Amino acid sequence: MKKIVLGNWKSVGDTASNVVLLTALAQHAPAAGVELGVCVPYPYLPQAKAILEGTEIGWGAQNVSPFGAGAYTGEVHAGMLAEFGCRYALVGHSERRQYFGETDELIAGKIDRLLAANVRPVVCVGETLAERESGAWREMLEGQVRALVTRLGVDKCARAWFAYEPVWAIGTGRSAEPRDIAEAHAFLRRQLVALGVPQRDLVLLYGGSVKADNAQSIFAVPGCDGVLVGAASRVVGEFAAIAAAAARAVQGS
Repeated sequence: MKKIVLGNWKSVGDTASNVVLLTALAQHAPAAGVELGVCVPYPYLPQAKAILEGTEIGWGAQNVSPFGAGAYTGEVHAGMLAEFGCRYALVGHSERRQYFGETDELIAGKIDRLLAANVRPVVCVGETLAERESGAWREMLEGQVRALVTRLGVDKCARAWFAYEPVWAIGTGRSAEPRDIAEAHAFLRRQLVALGVPQRDLVLLYGGSVKADNAQSIFAVPGCDGVLVGAASRVVGEFAAIAAAAARAVQGS
């Protein structure tokens, strides 16, 4: 059983602190069965590549253009990410949906571009607190994954990773309880399988205030293949502790 630990720096960092962080991170080789990576802002991809290249730690981006090369000023397309050796790119994060109005259709286009460039899409889905409390979270999650499978087809969705990120647990310090994660992951698996995605291909992560002190309980959730880590991925000790928790989960499986 493999576990994934993927960091999301968000719009945080500077050249000097990144060198210190990435150099320290490069000393933490992931244990057997653990995949470790960081998704950094576009300007810092050269730093990530320069420092992490030759290690077992992957790097990626936090977004991608829905277009290819061309007259799209300000956009960074999937081929550019591939040139920098990006292993992953986040798509559909709730902050992109909330602040930039990204729709499921736009997100599907980004996934398509990434797959064509052989970059792994990490597709974020999740519900708001109001939707969770009202019981509408199932309808929201089902709608998000159905829209993607309808637009992209089963084969492409089977090559993406899905990250369940309840909006109410992102950047709030409040993590979903293990029972909430288990319930949501089980629901997502049922929906994706019902839509035709093979069970064997499904990879489901959890993101939302993941820290060293709750990582072990999250990895213990049945069907949780890994975590998407926000603020804690900018603290080497925290991120390393989360990776160590992933290793213990693999060893205990």
